[in-house]
Amino acid sequence: MNETVHSERRATRTNDPDRTMADIIEVATHEFSEKGLAGARIDVIAEAMRTSKRMIYYYFGSKEGLYLAVLEAAYSRIRSIEAGLHLEDMAPEAALRTLVAFTFDYQAANPDFIRLVMNENMHRGEYLAQSKTIQRLNVPAIDSVREIYERGVREGVFRAGVDPVSLHMAIAAPCFFNVANRHTFGLIFKIDFDDPAATATRRESIVEMIVRFVRR
Repeated sequence: MNETVHSERRATRTNDPDRTMADIIEVATHEFSEKGLAGARIDVIAEAMRTSKRMIYYYFGSKEGLYLAVLEAAYSRIRSIEAGLHLEDMAPEAALRTLVAFTFDYQAANPDFIRLVMNENMHRGEYLAQSKTIQRLNVPAIDSVREIYERGVREGVFRAGVDPVSLHMAIAAPCFFNVANRHTFGLIFKIDFDDPAATATRRESIVEMIVRFVRR
């Protein structure tokens, strides 16, 4: 790519700070997910962006500030897509099936998100705890699960006595495991996690397991 095109890109980024920040976050997401907070390097991100470290610090303040912005963007994206599923318009069991299948598909298609969460757990949630944005984003996620579940109980489809947060965790856990442990589990038990047929079977098993967990 010639220098003229690079210059045009730099000019566009300079004139559109929101786009610049979004582009930096996109590159930084991969860097942090692969190397963690300690191993990630701002100069690698700057080089990929064809910008300077000073510009990144100008927008995000510090390496930790960029890492926190990456976490917030990652959680914001999944919650935004969830909100667009319109689960409230579906029958309770259909809504639950849709939510579980979406969670499985999204996490399988976005391993960077899983690695970011794993890295943040290694920090014992230190940076996530600093973000009011992430805490606020997760309220609608639980509200959505609660609405589906309570509607199902009222309609006699789901059994009573299941905590919505526990249900949310039950949905997330096997979907997370499917990505986080794919290499070790696949090697130990000789499972090809890239096989489409096996993936489809695993997906349906998880959906069915969650539905049976709450079904009356």
